[in-house]
Amino acid sequence: MRGIRGATTAGQNTARAILEATRALLLAMQEANGFALEDVVTVFFTLTPDLDAAFPAAAARDIGWGSVPLFGAQEAQVPGTPDRCVRVLIQVYTDREPAAIHHLYLGEAARLRPDLA
Repeated sequence: MRGIRGATTAGQNTARAILEATRALLLAMQEANGFALEDVVTVFFTLTPDLDAAFPAAAARDIGWGSVPLFGAQEAQVPGTPDRCVRVLIQVYTDREPAAIHHLYLGEAARLRPDLA
């Protein structure tokens, strides 16, 4: 089992912006890492405190991930980190080596891990 990290930013604090950004990130993470839905063990989401218009787990359900355990929490507010940020940790069963896992940091979230973005 491996963890796949990702993060993105929503353009504004609206349900539409949060869900669109989260959907795009989840689909990009799946495409980049080639996992099937049945390989997903669980998904953890965090949101910065300035995002409260929607639960990002709703985006996962919208793309058919309804049978996957989903969990959300609020991220710590740390000075200098991107605003309106959604972070994701997907745990999947895979034979890939750690170096073959592609972690994705999109939008302003690329500042979090410039080595991976």
